Amino acid sequence: MLKALKELYEDAKNIQEKDPAASSILEVILLYPGVHVLLFYKISHFLYRKKLLFLARLISQIARFLTGIEIHPGAQIGRRLFIDHGMGIVIGETAKIGDDCTIYHGVTLGGTGKDTFKRHPTLGNHVMVGAGTKILGPIEIGDHVKIGAGSLVLKSVPSNCTAVGSPIHKIIQH
Repeated sequence: MLKALKELYEDAKNIQEKDPAASSILEVILLYPGVHVLLFYKISHFLYRKKLLFLARLISQIARFLTGIEIHPGAQIGRRLFIDHGMGIVIGETAKIGDDCTIYHGVTLGGTGKDTFKRHPTLGNHVMVGAGTKILGPIEIGDHVKIGAGSLVLKSVPSNCTAVGSPIHKIIQH
């Protein structure tokens, strides 16, 4: 439990450093739904790993109701995730998110309905996903990738790139 609280403090500190509108860690902890949903996620993910699936889903649905952010308890989320203006975010059961990622509102890390085991995307470390983006299927987004707002991503994106378009049609290597 102490580890989870330490990680939440780390998440809040990261948000305060990245968001110019955040004036203090206390403000972030009390007022940012991205922090609130991560607290619920950590509890629901713990229950999910203990095979208490109904209770895990119940907690994730309460979090969705309170924050407008839906994270399946089976998703795997790295450290220091920054969910900015999180309304409408959906993160599927087999999604994986690396460390130090930023996700803006309206993003979906979802499935296509065609896959069975691994159905959702994997984001590497230091990935920024712009508002309204849909990343669908068991694809991989490399480290240090930026995906432009409103993009539709249906194929993997290599590390150190910027991808834009719907569907993505321009990938710029940096």
